[in-house]
Amino acid sequence: MAKAHISTKRIMIDKSQTTMVVAAGIAAFILVFSLVASKSLIGQMTYQNRVISAKKAAVSQLKDNINATTSLVNSYKAFVNTSQNVLGGNPSGTGAQDGDNAKIVLDALPSKYDFPALATSLEKLITGESLQIQSITGTDDEVAQSAKQSSTTPQAVPMPFQISVTGSYKGVQNLIKKFNTSIRPFQIKTIQLTGNQDNMTLTLTAQTFYQPEKDFNVTKKVIE
Repeated sequence: MAKAHISTKRIMIDKSQTTMVVAAGIAAFILVFSLVASKSLIGQMTYQNRVISAKKAAVSQLKDNINATTSLVNSYKAFVNTSQNVLGGNPSGTGAQDGDNAKIVLDALPSKYDFPALATSLEKLITGESLQIQSITGTDDEVAQSAKQSSTTPQAVPMPFQISVTGSYKGVQNLIKKFNTSIRPFQIKTIQLTGNQDNMTLTLTAQTFYQPEKDFNVTKKVIE
């Protein structure tokens, strides 16, 4: 009888130990799961906070851009809708000094490299003063410049040229004044004059400029 009592007691102790081990295992599993889940939830919360902050910044920037656009449109209309352009010409006319201010500004600094068009403009300036063209020379660098037709940070690119003309001293003088007052920037490097007041030869080296178009790139930002 004593042995049976001891065996029953030992079985109860073994069951109690097994229950404690199972309970400890479950508790450890719950603890580890809770720690992993908490870490995941904290990571998700931090990520969502970064996303929300980025969205708020984007919305704020968008509002600023909308306000700037309205101001820009109003400034553009005021600049274009004038009774007289910046050259003193008629905004709706077709003469050499005519055209609205926006057109004049675009003509002042072309966005494409075009040396033949520059030569045509120079010819028009020269013949407008009743001067005879001896030569218009320069380097047609269109192939090399074709890679610079647009840029995110455009800079003015020089276009050097040389002209030789003959005519009266007054005509030569007026031509130089035109270069200095032209809406398109001309930078005179050297001037050489030979002859007399009625028959003078002007040899001039100078450069003008063009500026590639600006690229507006819409980018995407990945929040990590």
